[in-house]
Amino acid sequence: MCKSKKSTNVMEPSRPRRSRTFQSSSSSPRTTAGNLRPNSSSFNLSTESTSYYYKDWSKASSVSSGSSLSSLKDSLPENAHIYEFSEISSATRNFQLEKYSSSSSSSSWRCSIRNKDVLVFQRKFRRPMDLPELRDRLAVICRSHHSSLIKLLGASVSGNYIYLVYENVRGVNLAECLRNRLNPSYTDLSTWLSRMQIATDLAHGLDYVHHFSGLNFVHNHIKSSSIVITEDTLNARICHFGTSELCGEIVAAETSSSSNSAKMKELKRSGSRTVRLEGTRGYMAPEYQATGVATQKSDVYAFGVVVLELLSGQEALKYEFDDDGGYRRLSVVETARLAMAEEGGARKWVDKRLKDSFPVEVAAEMIRVGLDCVEEDPNERPDMGRVAVSISKLYLDSKKWAESMGTAIDLTVSLGPR
Repeated sequence: MCKSKKSTNVMEPSRPRRSRTFQSSSSSPRTTAGNLRPNSSSFNLSTESTSYYYKDWSKASSVSSGSSLSSLKDSLPENAHIYEFSEISSATRNFQLEKYSSSSSSSSWRCSIRNKDVLVFQRKFRRPMDLPELRDRLAVICRSHHSSLIKLLGASVSGNYIYLVYENVRGVNLAECLRNRLNPSYTDLSTWLSRMQIATDLAHGLDYVHHFSGLNFVHNHIKSSSIVITEDTLNARICHFGTSELCGEIVAAETSSSSNSAKMKELKRSGSRTVRLEGTRGYMAPEYQATGVATQKSDVYAFGVVVLELLSGQEALKYEFDDDGGYRRLSVVETARLAMAEEGGARKWVDKRLKDSFPVEVAAEMIRVGLDCVEEDPNERPDMGRVAVSISKLYLDSKKWAESMGTAIDLTVSLGPR
């Protein structure tokens, strides 16, 4: 058994799951260490005097806030932590600890804070945010809880950066589960039921984000690499819940550029808010790319892409050499549409590593759900509540199929390459 690259601690999901035996593997961080020294003027949420991040980003200017922060801790639920910046710095060895992950917009470290194994994400503020707004959003996000979300434990701020502390979940991201780089013919998700369980988890998790978390949030970071598949139960957990809200990616629609004013007004009527573009190619809805407006319907689009990845094992978007020596763009959305236009195309399109061991009618319905979610017109996309109900029904149909076929439901799995 080879080793998975990402392995962290997990909190047992609240709802009962099928029993499985898991053979754990050790892990090591994926990326190399990088030198990072935050702005020397820090803003600790638990101190009395503060400086904050303001509009002149190039000058990194800050001004003092006269508001006392002593009431901030009292206003938050008991499970939310306001971390001293010194705690973050100490836990990451002054940010010299080897990075767990790194991208153009964030860096993260796996470490221990207050005797808890956590992931600390450093992200830059995208816009000014005053103390009451930050306090209210942090309170709601930390109070929210769903077994399909990775929980935010708290935050700290220093200079132009916010440090988000999330629980550490033991598992591997969905992209790595589906596409094993060391052995492309192997997948940890080798059964139809395992994939339907993940689709169900994701649908209910995103439905919670949109409708039950308290502020009708837009997630804005749905993609296969931001979904952790837990080691012990093969359930899905969505990462980065609350990131876009606390980093200031989401702002009022009134601040949008006038060049897209008509489109903005239309989207605003549906409860949208604008965002500095933070999407990933292959997951961005057409209207999101055109306007920079992140909405719940753009989340639905990204979810649909993930569903199609889950069913096919294909990447959301890739480029391949063509016969003329150039490149061609290959999208999982396009291949799914072509498959459904062909008689018997659903069976041919579903991941070959499932070895035709799946209910074809259910698979075809799941593909239609994914394609409904990626409709070009956002008004034609379903609400996540409706999607969650549809997928739950198809999951139950899949269980009935498995029972009728005598397919084993209890599995012994290992999240690692062979």
